[in-house]
Parts: sequence; C-alpha cells; structure tokens
Amino acid sequence: MRTIEPSIEMLGIGTAVPPHKLDQLDTAQRLAEALRETPDAARWARRLFKQCGVSTRYTCEPALLEPAESNRYFAQLSGLPVPVTSQRMATYKEASVPLALRAASAALADSRVSPSELTHLLTVSCTGQYLPGLDTVLAKQLGLRDTVNRIPLTFLGCAAGLKAIGMARDIVSGQPDAVVLVVCVELCTLHIQPSAEKEALFGASFFGDGASACVIGAAGDDSKEAFELGRPISALLPEGEGEMVWEVGDHGFDLYLSSRIPALIGRYLPDRLATLLGEQESLPGIWAIHPGGKGIIDALEAELGLEDKHTRYSRGVLRDFGNMSSATLLFVLDAIRLAKRGEGAPYTEGICLAFGPGLSCELLPIAFRPGERTAAHSGTVRGKEQDCESSDETRLASHV
Repeated sequence: MRTIEPSIEMLGIGTAVPPHKLDQLDTAQRLAEALRETPDAARWARRLFKQCGVSTRYTCEPALLEPAESNRYFAQLSGLPVPVTSQRMATYKEASVPLALRAASAALADSRVSPSELTHLLTVSCTGQYLPGLDTVLAKQLGLRDTVNRIPLTFLGCAAGLKAIGMARDIVSGQPDAVVLVVCVELCTLHIQPSAEKEALFGASFFGDGASACVIGAAGDDSKEAFELGRPISALLPEGEGEMVWEVGDHGFDLYLSSRIPALIGRYLPDRLATLLGEQESLPGIWAIHPGGKGIIDALEAELGLEDKHTRYSRGVLRDFGNMSSATLLFVLDAIRLAKRGEGAPYTEGICLAFGPGLSCELLPIAFRPGERTAAHSGTVRGKEQDCESSDETRLASHV
C-alpha cells in the first residue's frame, strides 16, 4: 500500500571521492607515532580508530598520507608549521570544485536531464567557504542557464544534505515544472587538528572527504526506477544545543562532538518518527540513515528494533568512506538503490534520517520504485534524445 504520493522523484544520483585513500590502521599507526610523547593519548587513538567502524576514507590532502615525522598535520612529531585556516581554505577552494563537478555530472547523466533544463541549483557545504561561491562556479562550469536560481546552504552540518533534498522537493511541490540539482561537497579531513585532546582525536578518526549530487523533479515515466519523495520534517531535539559544535579556529575548524549524542537521538527520535509514520504494523523496509558515527547507528538499532537488513547500507558507507558530513546520505541512498536493483526488489517504502548541530533532525519519507532501466545506451532526456552512460559505470568512474 502506497502512503507516498508519487508526484516528486529523485531522478538521478551521482557520487565522487578524491584520489587519496586513507587506510584506517595505517593512519592510526602514524598518529600514534606522532603522539608517542603522550602514551595515554596514543593508546586512546589506536583504540578509537579501531572501534569507530571505519576501514578506509578519502582525502583531498595528499600531505595526510606522509610519514608522521614529515607531516604538517602531525606537528607533535614533525615540528613543522601547522597549516593555518587560510591555507586550508585555499585547498578547499582548489579541490571542492572539481569534486563537486564530477558528482553533479554523474547525477545529470544518471537522471538523463540536460543542464539547460535545470531551474534551481542547491549547493551544500560546511567545511569551507569563499566568494564568489561554489554555486556560481558550478553554474558556469556545468553550463546552466544564467537565470538558474542558486541557493547555497552553508554550515548546517551533517543534516544539510537531507535538508537540501527536502527543500528541493518542496520547490518542485510549489513549482511543478522545476528541476532541481542538489550538490553536496565536504572536505572534512582538511580540519584535522594537531592535538592530543580526545575531542580532536575523535573528529580525526572517522571523517572523510566526498561529494554527492541528485536531480529532483516531477514524476515522469512510472516505469523508470526512482526514489519517490514524501514531505520532509525538521525537528530540534531537546537538550542538544551544545552537543555538536563546529567553530572557525586558527588551524581550520574546531569540532566538538559530545558522547551524549547517540543517547539523545535514541531518547527523543522515536516520538518524532511516530508522528511521521503513524500507526504501522511493521517497520518500513528502507532506512537511509546518515552514518554520523557507529554509536548513532547502534542507538537507532536498539531503540527502534532495527536489524542488519535496515542498517547495513549506512554501516557499509561508514566503513568504506567514513562520515563525509552532508554528502554522505546520498552515498547511502545510492548503495540502497544498487542493492534493490540487484535483488529485483519490489516497490518499498522507507525513511531517510540525518542529524546536525542543534541537535537538529531531518526526516524524509521515501519509496523505492523499481523500473526497467536501460541506462547503458541511448535514452530520452525528458523528451530529448541523448546518449547516456550507464548509471553504474558513471558511479564507479566518479570514484577513480
């Protein structure tokens, strides 16, 4: 039984990561070497890196792969000057655009929407800023119309990706001929701090870099695969104002994440979900949870009675890519979509969840609608003929 009106859809998804891969065990070992003068911190770092649910991450900063004794980010041992905020922002400006462009191009190819058809561009990031911004640069490089409505969302944290998807959905709801491109890019590793403090080490243990994008518009051919989108809900959870803090410091952005976050989410989220889901005999089949950390997924499993089949996609993205802040949720949705396609899954309803500073919560009902995709060949772009790449090939190529 459908509870989502199939009128607004996610027409395509694209993802991209930088070329430099951080192996978790190797990074932990190099960090422990840098902290050898503070053995308690070194032991804590090793344990933290091992238990946080991450195996690999990606970074735009090749210097992070250097040995500890010559690494500017491990100043405890190297003695080299630590990159200041202006230097990190220069790297952000240089690296964010090509990464965002790859994700956006992949999403457009997957959706079979041409750049000239886009009416709105929502750009999302909380790990850097400059003007003219990412929205202006992307609009020009993608060849969008000069009248495209550009909406940058900045410093909204991990929940911002889902926030943008909900905003795009609302735009199309009020303007049915709108076609919206959402682009998220986050370079979290630029803000690794040269510190032995537990808060700094915690942030360094599981954040990664990445970009994702999606195209949202009115429902078209219902024989095509798509995520149908319901009405978004935003909520501020009690007691969370000081539990997630992200401030501009002299050496990048200073991040503080409280250990209480998973417990607060587990305590207050079920009531919000009850409002959204109403009376249901069983759990929705899809749970696209932003993997803000292993503890958050564990808390949701415990409080909501979720099983591995519900959370494995979020855990898989966390394991392979880390937490990429706002960009992460679309990686999870892409993983769900590919799995459902491979399984030949039927129409399945579900929910997206993401959390950010405040403590804010974004919720969005979704439904996966299977279809007969023929994306490795020529196709129709909303009424226009165009050669299209396979969405699977596009997705894989974007990670190289």
